[in-house]
Amino acid sequence: MIVRSFSRCSKARTLCPQTYRVSGRRASRRYSTSNAPNGTYGSLSSSPASMLGSITSELDKISPRFEVQPTQIQILRSPSEFYETLKTKISLAKRRVYLSTLYIGKTEHELISVIRMALRHNADLKVSFLTDALRGTRETPKASCASLLAPLVAEFGSDRVEIRMFHTPNLTGLRKAIVPRRINEGWGLQHMKLYGVDDEIIMSGSNLSDDYFTNRQDRYHVFSSKRITDYFKRVHDAVSELSYRILPAPENPAGYQMVWPADNPGPSPLTDICGFKTQATKSLTPLLQPSSLPSPNPQSNTIIYPLLQFTPLLDPDTSTELPALRTILKKLATPSLAHSSWTFTAGYFNMTPEVRGLLLATRPARATVIAASPWANGFYGSSGVSGMLPAAYTLLSRRFLDAVARVGLGERVVLKEWRRGTVNEEGGWTYHAKGLWVTLPGDQGVGPSVALVGSSNYTARSYRLDLEANALVVTEDQGLMGRLREEEEWLQEFAGVVGEEEFRRTERRVGLHVRVAMWIVTVLGGAL
Repeated sequence: MIVRSFSRCSKARTLCPQTYRVSGRRASRRYSTSNAPNGTYGSLSSSPASMLGSITSELDKISPRFEVQPTQIQILRSPSEFYETLKTKISLAKRRVYLSTLYIGKTEHELISVIRMALRHNADLKVSFLTDALRGTRETPKASCASLLAPLVAEFGSDRVEIRMFHTPNLTGLRKAIVPRRINEGWGLQHMKLYGVDDEIIMSGSNLSDDYFTNRQDRYHVFSSKRITDYFKRVHDAVSELSYRILPAPENPAGYQMVWPADNPGPSPLTDICGFKTQATKSLTPLLQPSSLPSPNPQSNTIIYPLLQFTPLLDPDTSTELPALRTILKKLATPSLAHSSWTFTAGYFNMTPEVRGLLLATRPARATVIAASPWANGFYGSSGVSGMLPAAYTLLSRRFLDAVARVGLGERVVLKEWRRGTVNEEGGWTYHAKGLWVTLPGDQGVGPSVALVGSSNYTARSYRLDLEANALVVTEDQGLMGRLREEEEWLQEFAGVVGEEEFRRTERRVGLHVRVAMWIVTVLGGAL
């Protein structure tokens, strides 16, 4: 039999180390399920501590936390399901729609029509857009994201429709003047993907354009929680107040004007970088602080930690994504969590040396890394410098395999490349999914109990230059763990293992010009 002894921590929501006394058989954890009788659930906050407890007790020091029921999380599978879900929720919206994204495709007239009809049918509805200024105006004076959205303000007024575009403080003056528009995003972007409607939010890495709705694979988690949706609305609003406003300007050939409102709490990043960062730090830091209020849902066995990376805006940097990722991976390297398994994926495969080192230091029982094949990379076939990016990512994948071999994990860690046809050919898809799944020892037959979803690519750019938003799911619910395992598996449906021999093929060789281009971008202060 197993006798568990444990003590409650001073904070009821913190899980404590667990002691097992084992008689005659190996110790194992018990789990509650979402199908528990009488609607009861095990509680991560009040149950005897588990292996997850050593992780959550550290995460509680880093980030706010929100307890939810497993049934409040829906995992979508395909781009089309994401698009139809988003349109349906917007069409039924009663109070608010807020969309934080890198950009909205300049020809997304159907999506704008859905938003327009929702505004017409409900006089109480307000809609707020937050995109990136560099990407959202890149095609000006031709059709752009900004020119697509501006007519909504003209029709419904600025009190009901708000359009904001964030401009990085890292690209100003002479640098902005000489860097081509096509690659200027390498100096920093508004990269969060937050799709909030009333009391639900979709967390994803997907932008809002046709390819993301049809043939670009990503991830999509729907959280039906007012508290979580309210939290990310505060994040959306805080960044919006640090951004330019887009207003209609029929007399302007571009169809819009971009202004810095007088009621913004601080100066523009293009006129006063230091003043802008000072205000940004003041506005955003409180949103990153750990929770101080007791949970209204203490019986939940599932926790959501919102993780944000706002490094270019904060002094000091109090971002939560990278510290949380470090915490998780360092815990996996400890004896109590040895022999865990994980799957890591990023559409643009360029993890930082630190992240790579932390992943490999876990010495996993089994691990899979999924990257986009060059033929599934969104830049495949592009002209100019951007056309070199698929080859650059190939070089980085090869370097990852070299690192795996150096630490002797070649039998445990595999690299897979995702390919579904060829980009720009009929039936060809691109791959844009990113995230992490962790399966703890003893859970291999159940599924991951930790999963990270959101906008981050886990690159130097993500941690130095971009604004990122993610949700970390921690659960002991077997039903949700099984759904996370299914997500982990279906993303590998079109992924095949690649090894060193693959990179020796002629078509996979990386020329000197690509290496030089990578070096130039780094020297200029940008990142892939």
